Amino acid sequence: MSRKYKIKDQERPYFLTFTVINWIDAFIRNEYRNIFIDSVKFCQQNKGLEVYAHCIMTSHVHMIIGSNGQNPLKGIIRDLKSFTSRSIRKVLENGMELNESRKEWMLWMMQRAGKQNINNNDYQFWQQDNQPIELYSDVFIKQKLNYLHNNPVEAGFVKSPELWQYSSCADYYETDKGPIELLYLE
Repeated sequence: MSRKYKIKDQERPYFLTFTVINWIDAFIRNEYRNIFIDSVKFCQQNKGLEVYAHCIMTSHVHMIIGSNGQNPLKGIIRDLKSFTSRSIRKVLENGMELNESRKEWMLWMMQRAGKQNINNNDYQFWQQDNQPIELYSDVFIKQKLNYLHNNPVEAGFVKSPELWQYSSCADYYETDKGPIELLYLE
C-alpha cells in the first residue's frame, strides 16, 4: 500500500471509503444498512470513533472519521469492518425472515473473495483497502465533505444532497437528524 494512504496522524480526521466486494449493492436492504449503522454506534460508544460525516450508498460508504485517542483509528476501522462483515454473513446464512433473492450468490461472492485474499480465513464482505486520506486543511475538508454529500446526487438517486436519508447532509443543513451522532467539521 502506498504511503499516501496510511493513517499517520491520529489527531486528524480522515476521509475513507468502505466498498463492498465487487461493488455488490448490499445496502439496498435495511437489514444490512442497520448492521453497519449499529456497528458505527458501537465503535463510537466503546472504541472512541469520531464521526464527522457519512454517506451510505448502495455498494459503498463514504465517511469522514477520526479517533478520540482511546484506540488507534486503524484498529477501530478493522473492528468495524470485521463485525459488519461477520454480521451480514450471519444474516445471509441464518436469516430465514430476510427475503433475500441474492442470498446464495452473495455468499458465493463473499467466499470467493475471501479465498483469494491471504488476510482472510474464509469470507470477505469489504474490499481490503479504504484509502484513508488525511484532511489537513479547511479547504480539503470542505472539498471531501461536499464530495461525500453530493455522491447520491451524482448517482442520480436524489436531486438535492440533503434529501438522501442515509447521509449526514441533513444534519449539516439542520433539516433533520440522522441515526449516527456527529462531530461537526464546519
